[in-house]
Amino acid sequence: VQLQASGGGLVQAGGSLRLSCAASGSTFSRYYMGWFRQAPGKEREFIATITWSGGSTYYADAVKGRFTVSRDNAEKTGYLQMNSLKPEDTAVYYCAVRPVACYSGSWYYSAAQYDYWGQGTQVTVSS
Repeated sequence: VQLQASGGGLVQAGGSLRLSCAASGSTFSRYYMGWFRQAPGKEREFIATITWSGGSTYYADAVKGRFTVSRDNAEKTGYLQMNSLKPEDTAVYYCAVRPVACYSGSWYYSAAQYDYWGQGTQVTVSS
């Protein structure tokens, strides 16, 4: 599976952006799509994840209430809507996929748990 992330850019604090992650190639019937970010000099940080079939979501505390993850099954595209952006949200944002045999109720928020990655898209929030 190939993932193409897009939608990053420069925005003022308090603004919004919507990132997209388009999946192509061989896809899976059940998987999680996760979103991560990495700021310069920092480790890759979990943001949110969504189950592709049912649309259940899980968020990191740092973005809860400001970011919303969603997906369009027909378009094989995931989205990360980011509102009330802060300068500390500045980072390269990545989408990733973890195929699963079934949805067990577990959540996956470690980068090591995801098998396929997009190339990343830069988000810069100015103060």
